[in-house]
Amino acid sequence: MKRNFFHRYLSAKVLPIWTILLIDVFIIVISSLLAYALRYDFRSIFLESSTIDKTILWTVVVNLIFFRVFRTYSNVLRFSSFVDIMRIFVSLTVSYALLMITSVLTESYLEFNLAPVSVLFMSYIISFAMMACSRVIVKTFFEALNFDGTHSANVFIYGAKEAGVNIAKALRVNLRNHYRLRGFIADEPELINKVMMGVRVFPNDDTLIDVLNDRDVQTIIISPAKMEELKKSDMADRLLVHNIKLMTAPPLSEWNGQALSRTQLKEIQIEDLLQRNPIEIDIHKVASHLEGKRVMITGAAGSIGSEIMRQVASFNPYKLILVDQAETPLHDIRLELQDRWRDIDAETIIADISNATRMEDIFREFKPQYIFHAAAYKHVPMMEDNVSESIQVNVFGTRTVADLAVKYGAEKFVMISTDKAVNPTNVMGCSKRICEIYVQSLAKKLQKEGGH
Repeated sequence: MKRNFFHRYLSAKVLPIWTILLIDVFIIVISSLLAYALRYDFRSIFLESSTIDKTILWTVVVNLIFFRVFRTYSNVLRFSSFVDIMRIFVSLTVSYALLMITSVLTESYLEFNLAPVSVLFMSYIISFAMMACSRVIVKTFFEALNFDGTHSANVFIYGAKEAGVNIAKALRVNLRNHYRLRGFIADEPELINKVMMGVRVFPNDDTLIDVLNDRDVQTIIISPAKMEELKKSDMADRLLVHNIKLMTAPPLSEWNGQALSRTQLKEIQIEDLLQRNPIEIDIHKVASHLEGKRVMITGAAGSIGSEIMRQVASFNPYKLILVDQAETPLHDIRLELQDRWRDIDAETIIADISNATRMEDIFREFKPQYIFHAAAYKHVPMMEDNVSESIQVNVFGTRTVADLAVKYGAEKFVMISTDKAVNPTNVMGCSKRICEIYVQSLAKKLQKEGGH
């Protein structure tokens, strides 16, 4: 019963003011006794009992007055911060300065010894240390008693500057039962591998997925300051492909002076990352085009190609021709088809789209009516180091597939491009822009000739 009482008491959301005052008064008394013990070498402390009582009485009274003036007891202990510690420091400094000045004056002019100045100074140091520590201890007890990490999710925060740190503090204080901070992600070189709030800052590069997997992280909270960068980079694509949940928190100005709540953390949708209004797709119209058709998907084992496959499969095509050069991922796609769409006739073909002879054999055999061309090298840093492969696959491969689509009478050819092709600044973006220009030029030529 006693244990339950103390557990309920220490688990309270806010400790009563009188409890905080009582703790502080107790600390003042203990610090005075310890100061006398240190000053008189512990052995002769009781010889000074005549002044101890007066010292404790006056020290408590004066400190209570300035506790009231500076309201050192008014903060919520679980939110104790540097500002609260400074308020205690100022209150104690003023109190003990007044006591020491009074002690010197009374001894000089009234022959009344309030307390030795050395005792008061030591009491001041001890009381400040103990009061500061008491805040930390009570805060730690509160967090320990109210922490249930059974269902908490490991999270990273993208953004290691002020906005990201504010979110991290809110997670530690208010949402620690739901989220466990495991690290920060930063773009700034000066922050990489630094330690902030007890966790490392990791780079936003190709190693990020491995880092997340090693730490069992399935959620990343995006700092409001990083949302624009997220929209302009391929980071979201890389994370969403690996089923990493992306969430965002509102700017600090929208917290309205309150603590961050779980409901304010919103999962980011694909539409949030578009820098335009989302396009509404007419599903019935799409179904009327694809149902009963021979549909080819290049790059079918990739992140985009595999999702196109799933969407097309739901429209009951006559045949799926899935082309990719990656053996293992394509095998996984085949198993998925056998599990979810057993009735669909599907061919999984390992081929390099830049191999014109091999691709012509495939077109000659299957004569696809609809072609979704998603095969391409897409990782920007890798393509900077492998320019020839980027041109060979992205440019020549696209030309091969597009020309064969015309040659074998395909009804529709859809090339999957990228936002990196808009005013390209890297090899991958340039290669995709060349593909766009070629396909557009080919389409215009066919229109003039009265073809497709």
